[in-house]
Amino acid sequence: QVQLVESGGGLVPTGGSLRLSCAASGSTFCISAMAWYRQAPGKERELVAHITSDSKTTYGDSVKGRFTISRDYAKNTVYLQMNSLKPEDTADYYCSAPHACNNDYWGQGTQVAVSS
Repeated sequence: QVQLVESGGGLVPTGGSLRLSCAASGSTFCISAMAWYRQAPGKERELVAHITSDSKTTYGDSVKGRFTISRDYAKNTVYLQMNSLKPEDTADYYCSAPHACNNDYWGQGTQVAVSS
């Protein structure tokens, strides 16, 4: 069993920055890759960023060059640094640990709102 807790969301102006954190607990040895997704009202869930166990990263097209995913194994935490934020980045952001001991785990989400 893996528990994921996101934090760091908030309200920021266009062009601002936020750093999201996702702390993992429980059977953290099960975790290999981790990812961030987001979902805005009335829209489908979208992959934001993905990081493998050996720190290879992948980003969604809409955030490339602006967002950075990283992880701290000692703290069992993954981060999402978000820069140059746009109103279209407004969404609920979710941390995930896919295929962790053959299960997919999700955090509760944290809200990000970017004012125009």
